[in-house]
Amino acid sequence: MKGIFSVIFMNLLGFDLIIFLLAIVNGILYYFTKQSANELYRKMHLTVFVPGSRQSQKEARDELSRLRESDVVRMRDKMGRLYSVFVNLTGIFPLLGILGTVSSLLSLVQDMSDVQGSFYGALTSTFWGLIFAIVFKVLDGVISSKIEDNEKTVALYLERNSGRELSPPDEY
Repeated sequence: MKGIFSVIFMNLLGFDLIIFLLAIVNGILYYFTKQSANELYRKMHLTVFVPGSRQSQKEARDELSRLRESDVVRMRDKMGRLYSVFVNLTGIFPLLGILGTVSSLLSLVQDMSDVQGSFYGALTSTFWGLIFAIVFKVLDGVISSKIEDNEKTVALYLERNSGRELSPPDEY
């Protein structure tokens, strides 16, 4: 059992380090994507879905008058770019695990003296690649609904905003 932990530790200093570093980068991307999605949600929620009370309606009108279409589009684009990079990095983790496995097995072909160590090293890369892929896929499931909701809300806002600019206000 002691041998397994030493192999895992040694592999952490090798190819698995790349997997861990990319996991840290992807975790940071997730954080900023979530922050961006939450910021857009807070901006758009009162703007598109006007509450019933008079005070809330006044707050929504004030917020709408301060909100510019270019700001909304910029926030949506930023959120979309962050989310796209996050999702693409998430898809790379299984491939990195396989690449680590192949590189460990190739070193086994060159040096047959430590077959067991090289085989364990190959398995750790696959293990970490799959673990991080699963973790980030779960996080993607958590954030994707808010991203989709924001996309629909911004589309509704832009549709309403463009309609307001094109047609004169209704007078009764």
